[in-house]
Formats: sequence, structure tokens, C-alpha cells
Amino acid sequence: MADRADIADTSEKRRQGLLKHTGLELGEGLWIVPCEAVHTFFMKFAIDVVFLNKKRQIVKIRENMGLWRMSGSFSAHSVLELRAGSCARTGTVKGDQLEFEKYDA
Repeated sequence: MADRADIADTSEKRRQGLLKHTGLELGEGLWIVPCEAVHTFFMKFAIDVVFLNKKRQIVKIRENMGLWRMSGSFSAHSVLELRAGSCARTGTVKGDQLEFEKYDA
């Protein structure tokens, strides 16, 4: 789904999110930990939103979430924000298990 996802694991990084971005390239994303809900207020582009439980299993997907929208899941522990269309392109569905690997660039 993403091979270049940043991690928003501090309060400051979670607050900023993707607000300063003008878009995401294919393979880019932002993993927000912890997180149960997101919004696209003041953003400049639509995103796919993938809600994950603590085991990193997908509990909800909100594809092509447009501007000035909110979405959440009480069972989510984290959220992966991706370029709109990423879930459809990769065939990602609710129940899929994700793996994350950290690597040095």
C-alpha cells in the first residue's frame, strides 16, 4: 500500500498530519499512532483512510475521503492515510492484515 509512509507518533506530528502537503505521490502515506478519527479540514486533496486495530488488521476503510470531511472508528488504534485510490489499486479490503517495516533511507 505504501513504501514511504511517515509516522505521526507525537502530539505535534498528529496535529500537523498532512496539512502542509499539496498531495501524496503513489506509495506515500502517513501512519498516525494512536488515532481513532481523522478529518480533512483545510487539506488540499482527498485521501484514502485505513483504520487499524492494535494487531494492524484493517477494521474500516474510507476511500477517496474528500475535503471538509470527518471519519472515525471506535475500534481503531491507528490510521494510515494514503493517496486517494490506493485501496482500490491494491485491492485492500476490511480484514486485511498489514505489516510495517522501518528502514533507513
